[in-house]
Parts: sequence; C-alpha cells; structure tokens
Amino acid sequence: MTEGPLLEVTVLSAAYGPAEALHEVSLSVAAGEVVTLIGSNGAGKTTTLRAITGMLEPTMTVHGHVRFAGRDIAGLGAERIAAMGLVHVPEGRRVFPSASVDDNLLLGAYRLRRGEKAAARRARADAIYERFPALAARRSQYAGLLSGGEQQQLAIGRALMAEPRLLVLDEPSLGLAPRLVADMFGIVGELAAAGTTILLVEQMARQALAVADRAYVLDGGRISREGAAADVAAADEVRAAYLGVAAAS
Repeated sequence: MTEGPLLEVTVLSAAYGPAEALHEVSLSVAAGEVVTLIGSNGAGKTTTLRAITGMLEPTMTVHGHVRFAGRDIAGLGAERIAAMGLVHVPEGRRVFPSASVDDNLLLGAYRLRRGEKAAARRARADAIYERFPALAARRSQYAGLLSGGEQQQLAIGRALMAEPRLLVLDEPSLGLAPRLVADMFGIVGELAAAGTTILLVEQMARQALAVADRAYVLDGGRISREGAAADVAAADEVRAAYLGVAAAS
C-alpha cells in the first residue's frame, strides 16, 4: 500500500513562453477521494492538469514536484504517466470521430499486459456498456455522430478501460445542456461511490463541490483556498465569486 497521498503536487509552476500561468501550486489527492479544483476562466485549471499528467504543449515549461503512487513523475511523458494509472479525460472529450464507438472504447485498454487475452478486454468493454447503455445501443456508429453527452460518456468510458488508479476529469460538463449536466455529475457521483479516485476540474462549482470530498480554489494561477468541500462552499468569497450568492454583510 502506498503511504501518503496517491497524488502529491508541490510548488508546481508553469509558463507558456515568458507568460507564467501557474505559481507554486500545491495539492494532493488521497486514494478513494474526490478532489475538485475550481476557478474562473483563465485561472489555470486546465494548465494544472496538463502539467500533472504530462500533456504539455510545445511552448509550455513546468517546474516543481509531482509524485504519483510514491514515484516522482515530473518530466515523464503523458504515455508513461497514463500507463502508471494516472488517466486524463481532457476538456472537449477528444473522441475519434471517424472511428466506431466500440473502437474508441477499446483504444482505452492499451495498458493491458502483453499476453492478456482479448476476451478480458472485451469483458471490460461490456462492463462499460452496462454502465453507459446509450453507448451500447450505438457501439457500431461513428463516434462523431454521438450527442455531446454521449461523447462525454464515451471519453470517460475509454478512460475507465485503462482501469485508472486516479481519474482526472477536465470540465466534463462543458457544452452540455442543463439536463445532461445533471446526468454527468450523477455519473461522477456513481464513480465516486464505487471507489474511483477522482481529480475534477469544473466551472460548475456548485455541482463540483457537492460531489467532492475536498476542494481547491485556483485564482490567477495560485491556490487561494483549500479544505473540505463543504467548508470551501460555505466561504463567503467562494459563494460570491462562484456560487452566485451575495456575501454576508
């Protein structure tokens, strides 16, 4: 068993060329926790996830310490980090539109050990279809023909195929209709109840704080508040800035 947090980020800074985007960000996620990172547009939420999971853009430089399952992963490529079980569902879903739903899903099982039978991969996919019946009904269709909500289910299902130790979700509600937003947070809640460890970035702060155990607020590339999700949600400045509630006089 790994001692300490499953993920531990310390004094993480990132820049795009000369423009600094993150300033000594520190956060942690324990096994079995749901931790959310909230903040306004441009606060650095997606940059934080990219820096953690190695999905660096060409102009992006990163400094600091990132430990996952007791191992220093700073500087490792995204593929190696994902193979360790830190699996990132990026903003915008990023499904392969001209491939079938089934092929998209099976691509998530690239971490299978050599020699493991294809039947094991198939069984894993069948379990995903049981969780997301809308995908099961469309498994032979092109992924590009799915609705936004179905594409998000596919992106999450593809990540679950890798049996992640930590699932990183970047704005899973982005671009979804209100009813589908509620469905998506229901999915996150179900995954949490099943014991999935999750790091969630969301602009829908109220819903994110409701499903999380702990929370961090990112403001201008810096962590401005952290704590139990309920305590963060009750803070006047958070209520005023992110929850649409006027601060107490």
